[in-house]
Amino acid sequence: MPHCILEYSANLDESIDIPVLLKTLSAAAVETELFPLAGIRCRAHRCEHFLIADGNPNFGFLHLQIKIGAGRSDEAKKQAADSIFEALNAFLQPLSDRQGLAISFEMSELPAILKYNKNNLRDYLP
Repeated sequence: MPHCILEYSANLDESIDIPVLLKTLSAAAVETELFPLAGIRCRAHRCEHFLIADGNPNFGFLHLQIKIGAGRSDEAKKQAADSIFEALNAFLQPLSDRQGLAISFEMSELPAILKYNKNNLRDYLP
């Protein structure tokens, strides 16, 4: 954990390098020192059908949801969320300066009792 799930409006395809944004989010998660590299998963979902505010076709949106495992302090979660949201906003600032853009973020903690995972990535990391 964490799982970083990005939803974005399809009209941003030409404006944002999504793979670079995912790398930026992953790096921001690692920099918090709260999440191990082997546990980070980042993915993006392009939303073909969307309506933003009054329907202006130039408006775009991005929503980042981060799901984390249980067991971290509220203070640590808040610091991590602040740091990752800051990285997201810094990445998007040039686009936000040019057009209407709705950016949203949430971090939620999964109940430990319902969490299952299997991961051998550490065996393959340097």
